[in-house]
Amino acid sequence: GYAWLVIGLLLKAIWLLMAANFAEKWIHALTIGAFTTMILAVMTRASLGHTGRALIAPRNIATCYGLVTIAAVVRVFAPAIFPARYSEIVAVSGLLWIAAFGIFLWIYTPIRARPRADGKPV
Repeated sequence: GYAWLVIGLLLKAIWLLMAANFAEKWIHALTIGAFTTMILAVMTRASLGHTGRALIAPRNIATCYGLVTIAAVVRVFAPAIFPARYSEIVAVSGLLWIAAFGIFLWIYTPIRARPRADGKPV
């Protein structure tokens, strides 16, 4: 998430100073890359902490982070490489984003629905 923050701001500077085509989608580096990754990280950590579980994310949750990162790469850089495929690029990026949060829900819905692991009241 922090890396995407740096990438997004660098792309914004390049876009504003040079209007380089590859940097045009800088806002998506911030929104998909930085914000979504950080939101996902907070949700995974808070869900474990608030349910009395160890703060060790389930192994499969790394897939979510990977899918969000790929979604950001596709959305930010693919339009400059394949401008004629813009609609497909947006769709692929969106599907990757949806898949990431679908996996998150699959893994964390049971965690959030069960009583606290440490037996303390909610």
